[in-house]
Amino acid sequence: MRLSIVRAVLCTLAALALLGPLPAPAIELDAISKAAAGYQTPDAKLETLYRAALLNTSKQITVADDGTAYVKTGDIPAEWLRDASAQVRPYLFFAKDDPQVRTILRGIIARMGRYLHIDPYANAFTLNYRVWEQKFELDSLAYPITLAWTYWKQTGDTSIFTGDLSLGFDSALDTMEREQDHPRNSRYTHKELPDGGKGKPVAYTGMIWSGFRPSDDACNFNYLIPSEMMAVVALGELEEIERDVYHNLIKTQRAAALRTEVQTGIQTYGVVFTPNYGYVYAYEVDGMGNSILMDDANIPSLLSAPYLGYTKSSSFIYKNTRKFLLSKDNPTYYVGKLARGIGSPHTNDGWVWPLAMLMEGFTASSDGERKDVLNELLASDPGDHLLHEAFNPDDPTKFSRVDFGWPNALFSEWVMTSFEGVPALPVGSTSDLDFRGD
Repeated sequence: MRLSIVRAVLCTLAALALLGPLPAPAIELDAISKAAAGYQTPDAKLETLYRAALLNTSKQITVADDGTAYVKTGDIPAEWLRDASAQVRPYLFFAKDDPQVRTILRGIIARMGRYLHIDPYANAFTLNYRVWEQKFELDSLAYPITLAWTYWKQTGDTSIFTGDLSLGFDSALDTMEREQDHPRNSRYTHKELPDGGKGKPVAYTGMIWSGFRPSDDACNFNYLIPSEMMAVVALGELEEIERDVYHNLIKTQRAAALRTEVQTGIQTYGVVFTPNYGYVYAYEVDGMGNSILMDDANIPSLLSAPYLGYTKSSSFIYKNTRKFLLSKDNPTYYVGKLARGIGSPHTNDGWVWPLAMLMEGFTASSDGERKDVLNELLASDPGDHLLHEAFNPDDPTKFSRVDFGWPNALFSEWVMTSFEGVPALPVGSTSDLDFRGD
């Protein structure tokens, strides 16, 4: 018995050593607290859920000893580059007028730049900059670029663009270029991927190889079209940063060239014909004729393409794709008594993700559809007044992830922009690019 106790203590100490120092108490941002307390609406359920959602991110943020800010994903004690970038988006609405919010966002962006420089193949880190998980996900390179660009456009503050952040962006760009030809140029492997960790064979397409989806599940075919879409937007933003802030012509040209090559790859290999829906975007392809038609709730997703800034909701191929995704022909679309929407192979079959429901709301073309989505989200509240990772659409008391920051942040952004008249955050433009069928 004593030996078991000793082993348990040693295991605990080892885990703490990996995590590093314990996070400081969560911060409180006055502007966010006032906005939450001041939100009023005749719908009591909406009022309660919105207030809790807006405050949720501040409960996940701690200020590190080095002055940067750390954003854990929720009930997992690590920071995902993707999740953290999305979790702080609602606070961008307050950044221009509030120096406290700007300070926190600058600290978050600075930390992400260091993550990219430490290991561009890692998707999650601990408070002391150790790699929590090294699942190479293309979107993990794109998200920090987009966060920095959006902060800049929203506030006009260029102080975030330090030498350290430049090194992080260099690492991201180098990695994207290298992974264009993964079989020849990359040494990255992961135990969850086939062929000794290298992944299935792919043809060269100009697109960027990704080992894992935004769900952290391994890709089946390694050109993940939603992540390619996000990369196109992020590379356009990086091109602007390098040109107008860092004044580096060579990096500007590299980002622009890669952006064009990825876009050409998407439009050449990522669009497939279906008998019932016409031309649609595939979820994954390998460049050799194989593709998967589905979507995953995690963002970037196909459904989220207009939200990301890649295409317009009125785009011919996007409209076809959206119609397919929100139908029972999509193997990840589920319908229950209280809600319906897209789920993920990452969680139980039949369970719906609020992230995907919110993306349906963001891309809806009618007030009626937006209202339906809102009512279903309110019905998903199991009693704690939070949105969760996934839930049973017949019984929302059955859900995954007790504390999951991302959907709560996204919900507060959606309510502000779709129901409260707040202008949407800026997104990069792709108007100069060629799109098939448009």
